[in-house]
Amino acid sequence: MAQATQRLVKAVVTQTPKLVNAAVTYSRPRLSTFWYYAKVELVPPSPAEIPKAIESMKQMVKNFQTGRYKQLTVKEALRNGLVATEVLMWFYIGEIIGRRSLIGYNV
Repeated sequence: MAQATQRLVKAVVTQTPKLVNAAVTYSRPRLSTFWYYAKVELVPPSPAEIPKAIESMKQMVKNFQTGRYKQLTVKEALRNGLVATEVLMWFYIGEIIGRRSLIGYNV
């Protein structure tokens, strides 16, 4: 029993550096790509971008009221639906984090 344990420990000790090096080699380019896009996409809006966002929202409401959404192509409608779904999912994730539970509030 002791010899089996010693062999297991020896195998773990000799294989761990190889596995860690492989993981680092695999992860480094992916993490650099992630950080590149994260720096661009995850920054809060600048004060100059806020009026543009407000105008964009006003234009969306106006387009919805005039029925322009009926003239969207399938690709545009799908893209808009995916963006709306992403926003909704981030809201739900924020709710889960805020509650610190997957289960709803106690009422």
